[in-house]
Amino acid sequence: ASGTGYWSAATDGYRPDLLKQAFGRDLEVPQVLAPAEAAGRTSDGVLVAAGTGDNMGAALGLTLHPGDVVVSLGTSGTVFTPHRSAIRDETGAIAGFADATGHHLPLMCTLNAARVLTAAASMLDVDLAELDRLALQASPGAGGLSLLPYLDGERTPDLPDATGTLSGLTRSNSTPENLARAAVEGMLCNLVAGVDALRDHDVAVERVLLIGGAAASRAVREIAPGLFRAPVVVPAPAEYVGVGAARQAAWALSGQLDPPTWSLEVDSEYAVAPGDADANSAVVARYQELLARTHSR
Repeated sequence: ASGTGYWSAATDGYRPDLLKQAFGRDLEVPQVLAPAEAAGRTSDGVLVAAGTGDNMGAALGLTLHPGDVVVSLGTSGTVFTPHRSAIRDETGAIAGFADATGHHLPLMCTLNAARVLTAAASMLDVDLAELDRLALQASPGAGGLSLLPYLDGERTPDLPDATGTLSGLTRSNSTPENLARAAVEGMLCNLVAGVDALRDHDVAVERVLLIGGAAASRAVREIAPGLFRAPVVVPAPAEYVGVGAARQAAWALSGQLDPPTWSLEVDSEYAVAPGDADANSAVVARYQELLARTHSR
């Protein structure tokens, strides 16, 4: 419901003023059920209960705890975390969704994530495994290269007509390794903005859970902790939206106040390398400076 634009997660109800503004008249709207509330039963006795959205389902399927922030690297990218109270972000970077437990799911969404890596691999005429190898052969900072990865425009920041920008190119740093590294760092820096926006609202970031297609990249896994300034956990591959839907259904069937306790299987974990802190801070700072210079932000 909170994805409609006229139901408020902050007030747990519809916004009649926005409905009237959008449609020009008063409308009949459906009841929004609580996360585990039943709507009734079919003639065969099957329980019909509330559902949820994709990111909310993934959050429930991942069994998130306070301090867990999810970075999903599919075709597009998302950053989200469960939170007890509503977050109002006047910059518009963080959207205030409801989660699937009756609380909140502040979320940032970008258009460009895994497709940045496939584009870089295509440009270098290599496969994704070779792109990984090349990226990890370059030093943090890619020899001074920075990539704004807005290959299809961008949603956050709001730059629908933007294109990608590669900056800092010199004769000495023009190598496949540096270009591969710049692609990985640029994709991740676009999502670092979301993680840092959560920090700006006093949200604890104790670890980052990487999911989605690009989370399979070894380079992404190893580079991400330094840029996010947090340990990275890669859950075992699974359809976490579907897992969350199953957990919500089990919750509705149980009749309990809280969702059932399910464990999360972890594939691998990556720590922040203290020796790279200054280099990683410089990567993010150079990215932010390039964004401000290129798009006057």
